[in-house]
Formats: sequence, C-alpha cells, structure tokens
Amino acid sequence: MILVDTSVLIDFLKDIKNPATDKFTEIIDLNIPFGITSHIYQELLQGASSQKDFDVLKKYLDTFTFFSPLDKKDSYAQAANIYFHCRKKGITVRSSVDCIIAQIVLEQDLKLLHNDKDFENIKQAVTSLEFY
Repeated sequence: MILVDTSVLIDFLKDIKNPATDKFTEIIDLNIPFGITSHIYQELLQGASSQKDFDVLKKYLDTFTFFSPLDKKDSYAQAANIYFHCRKKGITVRSSVDCIIAQIVLEQDLKLLHNDKDFENIKQAVTSLEFY
C-alpha cells in the first residue's frame, strides 16, 4: 500500500506534471491501493478556494482509504522521536505533521509517495522509511 502525501495531491489536483504526479497517475492507472491520513485530508481541504471547491474536494477525498496512527499516544511519541533524531543530526524538519505521517508509514509498512524535501531529510535519520 502507498500513502500519498499532500505535496503530490496538490500538484496532481492543479494538473502540475512532475515525477511524483506521474507516479501517482501510474498508481491510479494500475489500480495500486493507496490512501492518505487525516492530516493530509485536513491540509488538502484547507486549500479549497470556495465552499463549492471544498464540497467537491471533500466528496472526492472521502472515497480514499485512510491510514491512522496505530496508537493514540505512542505513535505521536514515536513521531516526536523522529523529530528528535533529525534535530540531533542537524536536520531541520519544517513540519511536525510530516513526522507523524512518516511514523504512520513505518507502523503500517507502507511506502510514501511525496514531493517534499522534509521527507528526504527525515530519511537521513530514519533509513527504514520507504518511498514509492
């Protein structure tokens, strides 16, 4: 299974062509299972420019599979630990949301499709993080 990050979906919805959106198109065309997290859902909906766009986007996203942290508390502690290990190595992660997304990928043995430098930085500290 593949978790598709906000960075890819925004470009895809804006019809921006890049390697990540090409891979997402391939995922759709080949009917490869994918999903998002509630954090990604929120980020995408926050970008809607009108109520109509919000409603259409929500209806579309509601058809996706959702991946959640496995533990209400420990998953977030582990995400904070990812942030800590990055900081300890001198790596700046701009969004703590990316750490919980990375933790969900690790917990559920997913592959991450992204177009976000933060995940490349996280991978320097968490080598077991897999990308699609």
